[in-house]
Amino acid sequence: MKHAYINGVILDGSKDMEPVEGKMILTDGEKIIAIEAQKDVPAGYETVDLKGRYIMPGLVNMHVHLPGNGKPTDKQEDNSAKVKKLTSNVLFRYLVRVMCQNYAKTQLMSGVTTLRTMGGVMAVDSAVRDRINTGKAVGPRILAANMAVSVEGGHMAGSLACIAHSADEAAQLVENIAKDNPDLIKLMITGGVLDAKVKGEPGELKMPPEYVKAACDKAHDMGMKVAAHVESPEGVRVALENGVDTIEHGAKPDDEIMRLFKERGACHIATFSPALPFAKFDREVTHMSEMEQYNGQVVFEGIIECAKRCLEEGVPVGLGTDTGCPYITQYDMWRELNYFHKFCGVSNAFALYTATKLNAQLAGVGDITGSIEEGKCADFIVTTKNPLEDLTVLRNVDMVVARGKIINNPKVKRMAEVDKELDKFI
Repeated sequence: MKHAYINGVILDGSKDMEPVEGKMILTDGEKIIAIEAQKDVPAGYETVDLKGRYIMPGLVNMHVHLPGNGKPTDKQEDNSAKVKKLTSNVLFRYLVRVMCQNYAKTQLMSGVTTLRTMGGVMAVDSAVRDRINTGKAVGPRILAANMAVSVEGGHMAGSLACIAHSADEAAQLVENIAKDNPDLIKLMITGGVLDAKVKGEPGELKMPPEYVKAACDKAHDMGMKVAAHVESPEGVRVALENGVDTIEHGAKPDDEIMRLFKERGACHIATFSPALPFAKFDREVTHMSEMEQYNGQVVFEGIIECAKRCLEEGVPVGLGTDTGCPYITQYDMWRELNYFHKFCGVSNAFALYTATKLNAQLAGVGDITGSIEEGKCADFIVTTKNPLEDLTVLRNVDMVVARGKIINNPKVKRMAEVDKELDKFI
């Protein structure tokens, strides 16, 4: 199908984007074939009259866990036991795949046209990706990591991550994970807030440096990049020294860490969303312990400081929601842009650029999507008001276009209590 998008205000996704009027976007199937002065719609094109609304690239979410919906819990769950049960028979495994497929669709309906998964159940992420790519399911473009690699007692060990007991085994696990054709590899190098038992544990180094190097070397030999969960300066340093490409979450960096970022050509993927409820919510609301709140505050401040320092020194900073953590839904990527603007002081335009063109480049698909340019994929979102003036207009999008397919008035099922608490921090 050929479409001509007319009477729209174009925000192209570039770093210094400004509203552009008087042009039409011509698409043929998945591709943008022309952006030209508006005139009579060529023969053979179906007209899409945007009636003065704003059209911009679809959002790119760099950090998603498809098995979770973000619903708050009263206490820490035994994720290992939960996943073991969910994968115990054919029916349960089928239901997990359907669940993840539906959550991926929710991401799309909220305006996310591309996402990276950062740890999932078995090989479900790549299976959902393949179903979407072959037209068997509706969803965004997925760059899948499938199961991560962790260690005994490490973050998400036994649930969303396999357990390595040696450097050789870490490399072998990467090879095993690669059999299902993932797009990248995820490592769990430090502890995490969700499974910490004492103050300071989220930053505790869990994976020995030699494990990290072995896993990175194997992944790179197989042509895959490596992302790593790290929540302490020590974790960031070990990750960068041993070959990690993207630092997920992050921590307060020193001069040596900044040198390593630049030397490695690595980037920081900030995830403000998951730490904010731990750090900022009243504990009577979250039912979290004082220890959990303390850990959340340390991680939240570390992510902000890492992002700010990277921005100051020219190290790329991407954005992801870490969806699946408590209060972090599959439909709230727009909040991550808002937090980036609020806590790091970037402009609305820079936040939009980061969540579209830059994120696509950092994910390795910048030649395919992320901006409205001739030759790129027709991945758009349409809003009534101007997101350059107010990022909250992205909460409800009027239209999503994914690989040329138009979805009018997309809807998501919201959690009212989650929205109510999060809205206090807009």
